[in-house]
Amino acid sequence: MSTKSKDRKTRSGALRLRSVLLAIALLLGGLVLLAYTFGGRFGVSHQITLEILGPLQSASAKATAAARTLWEDYLDILSVREENQRLKTMLRSYEEDLATYREAYTTYLRLQQELDFREGTDFPPLTARVIGKDPSHWFHTIIVDRGENDGVVEGMVALNSKGIVGQVIHVSNNYSKVLLAIAPSSAIDVFVQKSRVRGILKGIGEDGFLLHYVLKNAEVNRGDHIVTAGIGGVFASGIPVGKVSAVHRKTRGMFLEIEVEPSVDFQRLEFVQLNLSLQQSLIGGKIDASGGSAR
Repeated sequence: MSTKSKDRKTRSGALRLRSVLLAIALLLGGLVLLAYTFGGRFGVSHQITLEILGPLQSASAKATAAARTLWEDYLDILSVREENQRLKTMLRSYEEDLATYREAYTTYLRLQQELDFREGTDFPPLTARVIGKDPSHWFHTIIVDRGENDGVVEGMVALNSKGIVGQVIHVSNNYSKVLLAIAPSSAIDVFVQKSRVRGILKGIGEDGFLLHYVLKNAEVNRGDHIVTAGIGGVFASGIPVGKVSAVHRKTRGMFLEIEVEPSVDFQRLEFVQLNLSLQQSLIGGKIDASGGSAR
């Protein structure tokens, strides 16, 4: 047999083999398709197909559900954040309103207190607002919004519902400067209200007062109230000044060392009442360094 004849037979055999394999593949494909379509008649093939496709479909369904849940959670988070922001904005607004109402109510209470004090006084009071304070550490003076145009003169007494605040030392047309009772240059004749022991009360700045010239055998105790003695014609008698906070009996010397806590809260002064009844008696007078008046 020639070489050409052998090659033709080989090519013919390979072609037949490919044809057979293709036919077998088509047949198997058709069987699988029929098995998937008509599961009742081709149960085994259908089961095989389901076993292959089932896990894939299950995994796909779970992934889809998880993605849907994640998206819904994300939308919920966005909604919660927006709601929280809205609530925070509302809360800030309510807090601002509350602060405004609280300040208004506090001002009302203080004004009501000053009004009650005015109605209970036996002198014509002039209400003045504190508009400035001495910036120094000792806090000696305040500025009020009343002056000569309102009838204020040097030497007038400044009070509030708690007691003595101080005395006017300088006056302009519309403003006045008040020397506070706690200033070191201030001195007031006072009584211990209970025992009627007399002394001189001197300011020591932020720490209040020291009561001087009270003998060691005098009856003075912590908690005793200190009131003005009414000597000198400037401060009326019986006006509250403070309360004894400590009594020291030193070995040397004739006098007690008595610390007095002011009845007035000088750090929170907003209004004072000026005693206009002293206007005529003080016109032309001068104020000395101790806060007293002199002709």
